[in-house]
Amino acid sequence: MFVINLSGIIEVLTVYYVLGGITMTLEKIYLTEDKRVTLTAYIQECSKEIAISGFRPSVLVCPGGGYCFTSDREAEPIALAYLAKGFNAFVLRYSVGEYASYPTPLVELSKAMKIIRNNAEKWYCDPDRIAVCGFSAGGHLVATLGTLWNDEYIQKESGCTNGENKPNALILGYPVITSGIYSHAGSINMLLQKDLNNEELKNKLSCEKNVGIHTPPTFIFHTFTDNAVPVENALLFSSALAKANVPFELHIFQDGAHGLALSNHCTYVVPDNLNEDAEKWMELSISWLWNLFGKRVPEKGLKLTAEQRCRGSI
Repeated sequence: MFVINLSGIIEVLTVYYVLGGITMTLEKIYLTEDKRVTLTAYIQECSKEIAISGFRPSVLVCPGGGYCFTSDREAEPIALAYLAKGFNAFVLRYSVGEYASYPTPLVELSKAMKIIRNNAEKWYCDPDRIAVCGFSAGGHLVATLGTLWNDEYIQKESGCTNGENKPNALILGYPVITSGIYSHAGSINMLLQKDLNNEELKNKLSCEKNVGIHTPPTFIFHTFTDNAVPVENALLFSSALAKANVPFELHIFQDGAHGLALSNHCTYVVPDNLNEDAEKWMELSISWLWNLFGKRVPEKGLKLTAEQRCRGSI
């Protein structure tokens, strides 16, 4: 374990794990001097026995929490689930509470994207296959990146003037999308802070109004019975994607409360976090991602014949 100082305000804490001869790297990058904002990397090391290991796609996870906190349930458990399916994974703990005023979280997410791409070779990542996944308010942040990544001010503030912050795919779980009548007012107000009456900014934070051909393919899941963020948020965004002719996959599960995370025992805290039907979202999103990004291996394995089987010393 050691700490490296990088460009003044960024520190890197790296821990190496050796499992079965393969090294796993857990690396935490502090994006602010007070260490509030962190990017944690979960990296599978390269192995000559695994074809994809030197050039993996990645998923960057943004937990929800109404821009008041970042949920543990929607952070590492999500990253590890994608890690287990062949992706490298990252978690961004972005600015919340009094620090959450727009555009701070979006600038931080843009910086995180640039850090991943700048370290793509070191982390065995494909810089052209990076999905960003967010839940609830984290879903709003991800949708904002997907619609405003090319905003000149955001690119200038984050140092991404060459589009280093452009996501290749979005995954939105029960996302906050709109600042209109179906809004989750708490999340939007945390971004507005003292500008609650700023209608121009409020409209800018309504993600469905900013969808265009620059928005990447998107996977969305929500529940009809969501008791915090109306399902209309997912419907508004998917409708905007369709209008812009942007590919998307939408799953609306009939039952399930807000904040399902993995929707199983791994992220359980109260009974309404469990739903066997909604739990399928993770496998559905993994299938969608591999179909979008490509596995870069043969579609079918080689079938051996009876004559080729090992029969011992016979």
